[in-house]
Amino acid sequence: MADQKRLPPSPPPAEDVPRWTDVYFQRTRAIVERFGDANVTYAVFMRRPVVFAPRLALEWLLDTGAARGFTPDIQQNYEEGKWVGAGEPMMWISGPFSRLVELETLFLMKLGPACVAAYNAYMMTAGLPKVAFLAMDARHCAGTEMAELMAYAASVGSARARRKDGAVGFVGNATDATAHHFGKPRGLGTMPHALIGYAGSTLRAAEMYRETFPDEPMTVLCDYFGREVSDSLEVCRRFPDLAAAGDLSFRLDTPGGRFVEGLDPPQSYAVLERRAPACLRGYRDEGELRHLIGPGVSAAAIHWMRERLDEAGFPKAKIVASSGFNPEKCRVMADALAPIDVVGTGSYLPDKWSETYATADIVEYDGVRRVKVGREFLMRKAP
Repeated sequence: MADQKRLPPSPPPAEDVPRWTDVYFQRTRAIVERFGDANVTYAVFMRRPVVFAPRLALEWLLDTGAARGFTPDIQQNYEEGKWVGAGEPMMWISGPFSRLVELETLFLMKLGPACVAAYNAYMMTAGLPKVAFLAMDARHCAGTEMAELMAYAASVGSARARRKDGAVGFVGNATDATAHHFGKPRGLGTMPHALIGYAGSTLRAAEMYRETFPDEPMTVLCDYFGREVSDSLEVCRRFPDLAAAGDLSFRLDTPGGRFVEGLDPPQSYAVLERRAPACLRGYRDEGELRHLIGPGVSAAAIHWMRERLDEAGFPKAKIVASSGFNPEKCRVMADALAPIDVVGTGSYLPDKWSETYATADIVEYDGVRRVKVGREFLMRKAP
């Protein structure tokens, strides 16, 4: 943790901990203070495999402990970014029972979701190792504290994919507040659909953007009017030098209720037969098939856009794909050899929230090993 940027303490502050923790922990503290404190050791684990992303939770624990007049002893069993199996103790935390008991709930809130999001981010970026990713999770988060956790998690999963799989990984995110997790001073992004609605045309929105930000690369949303191909080519012809330099990108965000301009199911099959026929051989469930040849941003749609840009003489214009890019969709895109330059996604956020639940059990009281029946696997091995 020493080489990482420390953030201001995340909420709640130490004085508000009793208000946000479970009442039975408040009452346990009162009982322990009346009958005598004990030094306890908590084992922390999760019920599913994850990528270990503990830093924000541990920073909060240490800051809150300091404000309460004690320093918890933390024995981490894994480094940040390491794979942790289901049921394996991630860490043991020791300290006075009266000081730690009220912190359990709030600590686990900050640990479990980040570890699952880091796992998902790793699976996505490792599955598409040549593709850059942009974290666009903020709008899907339940408040700014969750947005901080999720951006941090994406950076941890991405770092693992770079280290283990040589992946490009996440190169940035959409907000200034969390850009530091990706080594950036600012968030990344160009235009929302609302700007194109305001401008009245995709081309006019691009012109406005270029006039306002003349020295930046430009990513243009091309699906607003359902003319993904036509509008993209019009923008390329307006800014040929930008396209030739590789500084012009088109973001496909076509909704799932319609096909990209020029496509239908037969044409989608035909595109993949030309570009990646192997992906159509073998069993595909309904979700996988939709990612391949369905409406919205399918593998066929991305290949189709690449073909149209190339044959019009704009091979260096890039494609940014967004809309529902979760681990499954990334895996299907890899199978289909989809020519994506950048994926914009917030879908590394945990899909099933119950899988994010981290758990802590006390396994030692004043050095005596004791835990509820069935959780003996959490105990530290005797020396």
